[in-house]
Amino acid sequence: MRHLALAAALGLVAACDSTGPGGLLKVELTTPNSGADGAILLTVTGPAALRSAAAGSGLRLFAQPLAATNHFALTGTLSVGTILIIGVPDVGQASAYTATIQQVATPSYQLRALAGYALTITQ
Repeated sequence: MRHLALAAALGLVAACDSTGPGGLLKVELTTPNSGADGAILLTVTGPAALRSAAAGSGLRLFAQPLAATNHFALTGTLSVGTILIIGVPDVGQASAYTATIQQVATPSYQLRALAGYALTITQ
């Protein structure tokens, strides 16, 4: 009987997930043209597939199915601050996620030089 209890306990321990709690991270934009940009293409990469993605206030999100590497397009008036909220399986690995700007455009579709733009991921 003790062997059966020990086997059951070991089975429970083996089934436990070793990752931390899932949660949300914010992708924040720094732009030299706050309020004067109309679209951004960006890539978010991390150690695991994202669980969710939502546009920041007033923005529209276009995305492929979520994976460990994700390509997003956001349209609308881009301002300094949170432009994207991502769900991750382990917020303890927040520093392992990176966001990279691919392109930024004005509302009239003119591409901008990327100098002065940056993305940061925060909790």
